[in-house]
Amino acid sequence: MSRIEIFHDPVVFDIGSVPVTQTMLTTVGVSLSLVGVAALMRTAIRNRPSGSLATVAQMTVGALEGLVEDVVGRRVPWLTVFSGSLFLFIAACNISGQLPGVHPPTANLATTSALAMVVFVTVPAAGIMSRGPVGYFKHYLKPNPLLLPLHLISEVSRTFALAMRLFGNMMSGHLIVALLVALAGILVPTPLMALDLLIGLLQAYIFALLSTVYVGAALRSETGEES
Repeated sequence: MSRIEIFHDPVVFDIGSVPVTQTMLTTVGVSLSLVGVAALMRTAIRNRPSGSLATVAQMTVGALEGLVEDVVGRRVPWLTVFSGSLFLFIAACNISGQLPGVHPPTANLATTSALAMVVFVTVPAAGIMSRGPVGYFKHYLKPNPLLLPLHLISEVSRTFALAMRLFGNMMSGHLIVALLVALAGILVPTPLMALDLLIGLLQAYIFALLSTVYVGAALRSETGEES
């Protein structure tokens, strides 16, 4: 069964009738690692608030809060959690690709599509929560009801772009590094691996930033600003 692939992702084993792929295993590993690090930092903040781990945690949260406040114009705690979770998860997935034999989950289109769909669903949910159903959906009719199809196409296309941008950058970078390691050994591609790591962090930031922009645009109601 291990030779079977789903969307070019090898199946490692089955749980009943549910196949478990390499990407799924790596995703679970990354998620558990993030939960462990978060628990460690929470303990550090409680027990040693002036320690290095607590300082890193506070700086990370402060940077994420600043990102949301710069985009939305005010503090939105739940959006900070949402955008921060996206950034940390995607960054951790991208970093995992630097480990020998590990294929980063973000180099799989299924993973990036799932992340983009989370953003796609969150945008109208945030808009409805902020404006109400009528107040949110009527912005699709402005400035002219004839533009409704274009607004809908824009919603779908930017979701597709989120998924493809992250997938394309991570897959290409991982493949290039893997080929160079296979051909030249581990030392020669080291500078390229460092560059790939930097690109991975940058792509995580871009994904989180764009997600914050889309959700922030949906939250604007009283000022008349449109997404």
